[in-house]
Amino acid sequence: MVPVLLVLLLALILFGVGFAVKVLWWIALAVLVIWLLGFLMRGTTAAGGRSRWYRW
Repeated sequence: MVPVLLVLLLALILFGVGFAVKVLWWIALAVLVIWLLGFLMRGTTAAGGRSRWYRW
């Protein structure tokens, strides 16, 4: 009975990790799209050049 429970627990853990990784990939993709939009749609400075859209 214990080996069956261990296999089921392992399957549950692997399913949870796989789901979490898939969710993290979607979050990373959304952040990338937002970053690219911010890069492409940044404003201009008074001198006519592109402004820095990041803080560092």
